[in-house]
Amino acid sequence: MSRIGLMPIVVPQGVKVAIADGKVTVEGKKGKIFRQFSKDMMITLKDNVLTVARPSDDRMHRSLHGLSRTLLANMVEGVTNGFEKNLELSGVGYRAQKTGNKLALQIGFVNTIEFVPPEGVDIAVEGTSKVKVVGIDKELVGLTAAKIRALRPCDAYKGKGIKYSYEKLRLKAGKAGKATAKK
Repeated sequence: MSRIGLMPIVVPQGVKVAIADGKVTVEGKKGKIFRQFSKDMMITLKDNVLTVARPSDDRMHRSLHGLSRTLLANMVEGVTNGFEKNLELSGVGYRAQKTGNKLALQIGFVNTIEFVPPEGVDIAVEGTSKVKVVGIDKELVGLTAAKIRALRPCDAYKGKGIKYSYEKLRLKAGKAGKATAKK
């Protein structure tokens, strides 16, 4: 039995949910988001509570049950509170600036790298070394933050690069540490 799939989703005040042929549209104060779900999953809205049911205990239905419920919960959470990922730039001369809707990054390359966020994602720069990725779609926010981080991941020896704010780096010793360890 799916523990996650059976949990009901309480729809907050001011959030509208529309269900039609497996397509669910959720609209709230932050925006509007929709997603197509499997036609096998039975999604119902009753008394501001969303529930997901599966037709059988088939392996595919069991896996879709929990996934569908989690995606629905993320949609409701996104239109009420939104999602955000925080990135930090560390290194001498590493800077971030917002020009229009683009993010201009100086991260140790000769040229400045311009990153254009996808539709539905906003980027804010705090100071010169902190970047905040904000949006209502959890998947899109995480993907955008991962793409920005992939432009210059943190180096294991000096710690220079782009990292998530919660990420802890373990720096390696380098050549000097190796030479003294052999004695």
